[in-house]
Amino acid sequence: MSRRTVVNIGPFHPLQEEAEFFQLYVDGETVVDVDVRISFNHRGIEKLDESKTFDQVPFVVERVCGICSASHPLAYIQAVEEIAHVEVPERALYLRTIVNELERIHSHLLWVGLAGHFLGYNTVFMWVWKYREPVMDILEIATGSRVNYANCKVGGVRRDMTREQLDRIAQVSDELLGPLDMLTRAVLDDPILHARLKKVGVLTPQAAKAYGATGPTARGSGVPIDVRRDDPYAAYDRLAWEVITAPDGDVFSKTVVRLRECFEAVRIIKQCVRDIPGGAIDAHVAAIPPGEGVGHVEAPRGETFHYVRSDGSNRPVRHKVRAPSFNNIPTFKASCIGQQIPDVAITLASVDPCYSCTERMCRVVDAESLRPRYTWSDLVRLSQQKTAELRKKW
Repeated sequence: MSRRTVVNIGPFHPLQEEAEFFQLYVDGETVVDVDVRISFNHRGIEKLDESKTFDQVPFVVERVCGICSASHPLAYIQAVEEIAHVEVPERALYLRTIVNELERIHSHLLWVGLAGHFLGYNTVFMWVWKYREPVMDILEIATGSRVNYANCKVGGVRRDMTREQLDRIAQVSDELLGPLDMLTRAVLDDPILHARLKKVGVLTPQAAKAYGATGPTARGSGVPIDVRRDDPYAAYDRLAWEVITAPDGDVFSKTVVRLRECFEAVRIIKQCVRDIPGGAIDAHVAAIPPGEGVGHVEAPRGETFHYVRSDGSNRPVRHKVRAPSFNNIPTFKASCIGQQIPDVAITLASVDPCYSCTERMCRVVDAESLRPRYTWSDLVRLSQQKTAELRKKW
């Protein structure tokens, strides 16, 4: 007679870079159910934004995620530009595209390197870290920072790029093609990686659609969705590129999608450098009228969605963020069940999860009356009380 055993992953685990908690219900070595518990991190970014001016918010939201620090500000800014009916200068649209595609390369390479490390294939990890470094360098050259770029603003961008900077970006992008080809062939030809990644963590197209999966998680299941094509923004509708998909829905397919998307990103960047027009980079928006707007961007992990409401003051009265991980993480209920325990960690990592992106407040209610057990003041008091207790121990 079989009996279920509970195996815990988290709330801290060496292969998951943030706080999360998964309870695996296993029969022998086979996972038969999984309980996903997230939202351990709550930084209050949405509420914090209500105390910032429209021009200050981009500096806050680029810290929602360190690997999507171009995507979140752009989605927010596009929502505000929708409210104000702003026509962004052409040159600014191309500059936005360049930074977002450089970010896509650095994010995808980071994932491939970490995936190699998770599997004990540290040669891939070291290769990727070497070839990702020039991408980070040109992001710093172009924006002043390797991680938080602070280059986007309502109406355009904050700083232009010189022809010398643009040529350097094109040169590094060209030089990246050889290493990308080598990495891709290493993945496609290595029998060990095939054994560890193929038919592992399969997410069927039907499950991907049912869970609302997005980005490489959906495209790795053969679902051809991409905001850059489906609802074009920046300069994407002016450029030639392809939506990358893979059919099998396993970890191997997600890996192939990310590697092939790096080639498309290089293709996009080179076109932007070649075709970028001259002219202004800022529409100089003076005020934001009352209204509502939405903006969405194809971040490296998938669709990032921002909703903004304005009452005509200089600050948003509501700002709602939905990051791609909020959609992709629940797919574990479909991709992990039926897997062996050793394959669960790489399956969890295959969606490139950002757990802090899923932050949501929890309300404690009485199970019978459904009335809140704690008010906001109670939570503040308990937090201060806990801090005082910890200080005594120090």
